[in-house]
Amino acid sequence: MPAKGVTLYRQEQTQHQSSKHVVQHSRKSSSQVVKKKQVQASEAMAEQTYTVPTFRERAPEGMQEYQRMATHFGRDLVQLQQELHRMKVATKEQVKNIEITREVKGIMPLRKDYPVEVPKAPDFLISLRAHTVWEKTPVKLFCTVSGQPNPIVKWYRNNVAIEPLNAPGKYKIENKYGVHSLIISRCAVTDSGVYSAVATNPHGKATSKATVCVRRPLGGGELSHLPGQAPLLGIHPSKLEVTLLESFGVTFGTEGESVHLVANMVVVPDLPNLPPEAMWYRDDTLLMPSRWAEMSIGGGVAKLTLPHLNKDDEGLYTLRIWTKDGTAEHSAYLFVKDATPTVAGAPGAPMDVKVSDVNADYILVSWKPPNTTHEAPITGYFVDRRKSGTKDWVQCNDSPVKVCKLPVHGLSEGASYHFRVRAVNKDGISLPSRMSSGVTAAEVESDVEVIKIEGKYDIAIRQEELQGVYVTIPGPPTNVHATEINKTYIVLSWTPPSPRGRAPVWYLIEKCVGDSHVWQRVNTAVKLRSPRYPVYDTEDKKSYRFRVITVNKYGSSEPSEPTAPIQKVDPYGVPSAPGQVIASRNTKTSAFVQWEAPKHANNLMGYYVDACLVGSKKWFPCNHRPYKHTRFVVHGLVPGDTYVFRVQAVNAYGLSEESQESAPLFIDAALFGAVEYATPSAPYGISLLNCNGSSMTLAWKRPKNTGGSKITSYYLDKREAGSVDWKEVSPNPAVHRTFTVENLTSGVFYEFKVQAANLAGVGLPSEPSKAFACEAWTMAEPGPAHDISFWEVRDTSVLVQWKPPVYSGDCPITGYFVDMAKKGSSDFAAVNAEPIGHCYLKVAGLETGASYVFRVRAVNAKGVGKASDVSDPVCAKALPGTKEIACGVDEETGDIFLNFEACEVSETSKFTWSKSYKEITESSRVSITSSGRHSKLTFVNTEKEDLGVYSVAVTDTDGVSSSYSVNEEGQRLAACGLFMNVFGLVPLKTELNYEILEKGHVRFWVQALKLSSSVNYRFIVNDKAITSAEGYKISHDVERLLHCFHRNIMQHSCFQHKKKCFLIMFEDIINAIASIAGSSASDLVLQCTPEGIRLQCYMKYYTEEMKTSWFHRESKISSSEKMRIGGTSEMAWMQICEPTDKEKGHYTIEIHDGKKSHSRTFDLSGQVGYSVQMCYMNYLPSVDRGRVVGGLPDVVTIMEKKSLSLTCTVWGDPNPEVTWFKNEQEVVSDDRFKVTFEGGKFASLTINSMYIHEIPHPTKILLLLSWPPTQCKDWPSLTPACYRCESRVHREFSH
Repeated sequence: MPAKGVTLYRQEQTQHQSSKHVVQHSRKSSSQVVKKKQVQASEAMAEQTYTVPTFRERAPEGMQEYQRMATHFGRDLVQLQQELHRMKVATKEQVKNIEITREVKGIMPLRKDYPVEVPKAPDFLISLRAHTVWEKTPVKLFCTVSGQPNPIVKWYRNNVAIEPLNAPGKYKIENKYGVHSLIISRCAVTDSGVYSAVATNPHGKATSKATVCVRRPLGGGELSHLPGQAPLLGIHPSKLEVTLLESFGVTFGTEGESVHLVANMVVVPDLPNLPPEAMWYRDDTLLMPSRWAEMSIGGGVAKLTLPHLNKDDEGLYTLRIWTKDGTAEHSAYLFVKDATPTVAGAPGAPMDVKVSDVNADYILVSWKPPNTTHEAPITGYFVDRRKSGTKDWVQCNDSPVKVCKLPVHGLSEGASYHFRVRAVNKDGISLPSRMSSGVTAAEVESDVEVIKIEGKYDIAIRQEELQGVYVTIPGPPTNVHATEINKTYIVLSWTPPSPRGRAPVWYLIEKCVGDSHVWQRVNTAVKLRSPRYPVYDTEDKKSYRFRVITVNKYGSSEPSEPTAPIQKVDPYGVPSAPGQVIASRNTKTSAFVQWEAPKHANNLMGYYVDACLVGSKKWFPCNHRPYKHTRFVVHGLVPGDTYVFRVQAVNAYGLSEESQESAPLFIDAALFGAVEYATPSAPYGISLLNCNGSSMTLAWKRPKNTGGSKITSYYLDKREAGSVDWKEVSPNPAVHRTFTVENLTSGVFYEFKVQAANLAGVGLPSEPSKAFACEAWTMAEPGPAHDISFWEVRDTSVLVQWKPPVYSGDCPITGYFVDMAKKGSSDFAAVNAEPIGHCYLKVAGLETGASYVFRVRAVNAKGVGKASDVSDPVCAKALPGTKEIACGVDEETGDIFLNFEACEVSETSKFTWSKSYKEITESSRVSITSSGRHSKLTFVNTEKEDLGVYSVAVTDTDGVSSSYSVNEEGQRLAACGLFMNVFGLVPLKTELNYEILEKGHVRFWVQALKLSSSVNYRFIVNDKAITSAEGYKISHDVERLLHCFHRNIMQHSCFQHKKKCFLIMFEDIINAIASIAGSSASDLVLQCTPEGIRLQCYMKYYTEEMKTSWFHRESKISSSEKMRIGGTSEMAWMQICEPTDKEKGHYTIEIHDGKKSHSRTFDLSGQVGYSVQMCYMNYLPSVDRGRVVGGLPDVVTIMEKKSLSLTCTVWGDPNPEVTWFKNEQEVVSDDRFKVTFEGGKFASLTINSMYIHEIPHPTKILLLLSWPPTQCKDWPSLTPACYRCESRVHREFSH
């Protein structure tokens, strides 16, 4: 080896030894150093190109020797260069091997520190889940697999491997963060199937399967247009650009109401005299302006008005507007429910009345049957007709027809008619259907042929003229057959004779039974001019033959050929029941229902879909007009409820049997398979809460879309401002929405982004935050509050909550200011003038429907801190169906509870109860139970410390929440001396409560913590102690309950227990009684009495203190001698003395319970009024059947605490029954009231110890004589008679 090469090699070895410490840092840095050193070694070892030195010139004689030596040394020089190159290459390889060996030796100790992985077969931590998606939308399937070594996941569809390269753009397979996913773009119906993910490694195999169902909206793609939607008929060019804005949605109406369907649009250019062309469709029928549909367009609004709704109007409405680029369309469904029938239980009205087979005196009317869910089955139909220009309807059939079509004959040729139909069941007759369009009865077949010549002249030629034969007597009809056969009638049809002659013809029909030749005339009194006729008078199970004879003024033809035997049967009957019904989620208020068609359709008209709330057993109709297809979207459902569905098929013979019920379906928004719905959306609103120079505390807002499952974690990334490389903040994700990022460099600006994760995987990252400077906060004021949220959103108020600042400043935080501004405005105004000490504030006085934004500023002794980020906007409008927390008392245990019913819930919803807006986790003082939409918080041992604001929130909803404050109650009770630690009295568990019992009695009770057997207590009413013998019943039991039963509660009653006072509001009790009485009130009934007639309304209980009003023809009635108003304990009545024609009309009783009124009406007019007068006239003789011989005194005055005794002598034949009344309430004999009737003559009433508070006004005592129905058999037209005798009792004070 040359000396120079050896020197360079040693120099390289020395440099390599000096760089030994660099190699030990990391594999990446070591590789870079090795590469650098190898380059340096190569450059150092590279030999410069050898240059032959210039020899001095030699003499010619020495030239030969020179050449010989030059050749010899040149050969040696080449060999030296080759050896030097070989040594260079060997040295490079040796250096490289030495460095790799040293690097491996340095890494091997580190690898020994890692634990040895245990081999494990594949296992699915998160399995695939089923998806239901619309056609042309994407779907993403997720799963998470564990195993050692890492498994390989292969995807299959219906056990066939999925190869993305075979369908470019169709499938995309990903593996991110350990989550394996398969994305199917633009799903087609053919993509439905069972998808499976198969994970394999050397230790085993695991499989997870899920079903993907791709639905086609309303049958899209199966027909040339969507079923029920408007077909595209022709092209209407337009030069206008039209953009639809807000349009009508799903609409609900009732028969008889009016509905407006409105769509707003932007038209460019907007020319007043040239509006765009708009077309309205119902299902696939183009609507035209008529008395049932009014259309208008202009001013950027297209409007369809249905002035008088009918079930014929139900369907899918489509607005199509022709634009420059084609059409702009919008569709929505209109539901029309039945109007209230005139008779309870009567069916709904039929619909879609059509007229066909029009002849000179014959028309066939058909219709569709109504749906019946809780009504009795339909037994038949009546068809009415009306001539155009008249108002009188004439019934066409004497008895109800059972099939939904009726041939109507006997019409006047040339007259126009309208038809309507009414349904009948055992309870009554329905309202009439919408009348059909007008139709003219006219002959459709004629022997006259009209020929046009050059389009100008008409030549009428009869058949006989063409044949050259003049006919006087017509020939027989031909082709006699039955066109309609059912169990009600048979419709015969035939072809008129040709030629028939110029004289008008008519037809005679004959019939015979079976094969007999005994012919009998059918239409003996009817002259038929049409080749159609319905035959009714045939017997069941018998076959008939028919023949027809043509007649004119010249004579009759020979009979036609007889028909084959015809029997009156129903050839089809109702359809069979539909097959399996499957319901799936659609939106928060709708469900998608599909079913299998019936095996025997039998001329199917459509389907009716019914729904039932699980547990209620009460079905209600989802559609009120037969729907043609086997899939339907049911709207108007309550979010959070669970329903089952059933389907019935419909044809002209009625409704089929109900299908089997679907599986219960929980109503909530569907989780469509699109990617953005499976994983959470991006978080937003990243803010800085604190910085100490080396760390930052961040907060952010939760994603607006959770993807249908709970968010489990958040992943944070960071980067320096200006850099493009993101770095993970921590290998462990954040669980909450605040996180402290450590190990930052002071003075550097950082940006952050956040990703949310749920069971489906990791969602999209947020937008990068603004650049935050890593500089320590040293200000004396607090930092910003964060996480502003809104609860208890109502029409005029909202509860604002927030979390306190992380940085409190130099001293503790003492309060908060809340600022408010309308959405879009930057003019914030302080809501509270003084700082509040807690992290919530109820803001009232908001404008209903307006949107507001809020911010919060913390306060300490040094001043007001930095304002929080502006909140998201909140709209001041309560959720539909919002309810508040209700407070009650358990009747069995006596414990106080707070009950809440949520207006909407989801499957993952939970009820969170809080006190003073701090969550109640574990407490021995309360117990919480939740089920479905209800949640109850029960106080175990109520004490003063339990006072406060209690609230409940429902997770995974749109902010469903409510609160209940017991602070005011506690202050009021404390003011009355309620608490034992103030007065040293018996500790009470509850305050005084009341409940309504039978017959209007009221039970007051209070529960104590402890009661001894020698307890002493008193109930005080209006500053006067009461006892059990004075219309009250007082007791206590081992449950530590004090009871007081009160019959006649007076206004402003104050019940006291020593110094413990409770104010019971009289109006609340009366309203509670009125609510129960009004709900149980029966219809008004008529009763004849000796004085006249009486209208009576029975109810659970009645008292004069209730707000009860009587009306006659909308005029309020005051009690008078002519019309007296009163009642008993279970009945309210109004007496009309000596009725005349002036008293006829409508009478109404209204019972008000403080919130709503309950009314019952009776029509005392017409035939009813006449019957009433006859009843009264027939009743007069009953007065002589009995009387009071020795009557009661007119007025009685009695001293307080004295007993009252009333006695009279009565007579009657037979002996009457005696009933006593006090203020129109029946007196029942007990310890205080003693009622006797001796010998059938002497009736007496004794009341022990009369008190002033019992007689707030003159008290009326009434004696009533009556005879039961069994004793009135001699007067069958009479109801039990009665005789009245009254006495009034005045009170007198004793001194």
